[in-house]
Amino acid sequence: MPKNPQPPSAKRPPRVKLAGTVLSIILLENGRQVRGKLHQLSVTGGLMHMEEPLHEGIKIELIFHVGATTLRTKARTLFPMWATQGCLQPFEFADLGDEERVKLAGDLKALLPGSPECDPAEPVPTEA
Repeated sequence: MPKNPQPPSAKRPPRVKLAGTVLSIILLENGRQVRGKLHQLSVTGGLMHMEEPLHEGIKIELIFHVGATTLRTKARTLFPMWATQGCLQPFEFADLGDEERVKLAGDLKALLPGSPECDPAEPVPTEA
């Protein structure tokens, strides 16, 4: 049975669709670097578009910049999904600190529709 990090009654954090507009660097434990493009992002994890999938459960270090926040944090890969070109690699943050989480939440909130800072040309968030 899969492990669920949130209680069933907890509301899922909003996800922001970035549609590959945010580049990321993935550092693997063996020192290899892989590039990806963030497709969706929330304060608990996200979904990256990559050329080749990574195995489920791999510990990675993820570096990306969104809004005013630059994150360099540890994450764990989840089961990848094949896409038309490449794959979609889900991940969950493993050690996102409270301060980083608050900054990221603020930047993601600014991208939500109805936010004063939201630009209509920006990617649209999803709740799914």
